[in-house]
Amino acid sequence: MARIVALDIGGKRTGIAVTDPLQLIATGLTTVSTNTLCTFLQDYLRKEPVDVIVVGLPRNMDHSYSKSYDLIHKTVEKLSREINSVRWEWEDERFTSKMALQSMKTAGAGRNKMKDKEAVDMVSAVIILQSYMEKKQGL
Repeated sequence: MARIVALDIGGKRTGIAVTDPLQLIATGLTTVSTNTLCTFLQDYLRKEPVDVIVVGLPRNMDHSYSKSYDLIHKTVEKLSREINSVRWEWEDERFTSKMALQSMKTAGAGRNKMKDKEAVDMVSAVIILQSYMEKKQGL
């Protein structure tokens, strides 16, 4: 099997998470500048087989798109034109940043780590990926 990659795309940074080859475990991979995301993904896909790239879909509580939607949607349109060897899917990302901070706190992360926006973005990508995997498995 191939991996699944999840992206938490932001204006400055993108958190990235991946599954193991059996698609059982979601793990944070890294955080990269959104400007270099395409190059990073192209390099990663040369090294690892990937079935799908899941992108966090920014929504408000009323299910409307959040203010960051346009930026993220344009980024995904560009990426999917450049990287068309994989399937692209969306996953609701509401509350992922709050959940990431709570997960980090529960895991014993100190204040400095919890202020590290790169770490929060990467953990958010893991949460997006876990949510996608659970839906795929019908949990």
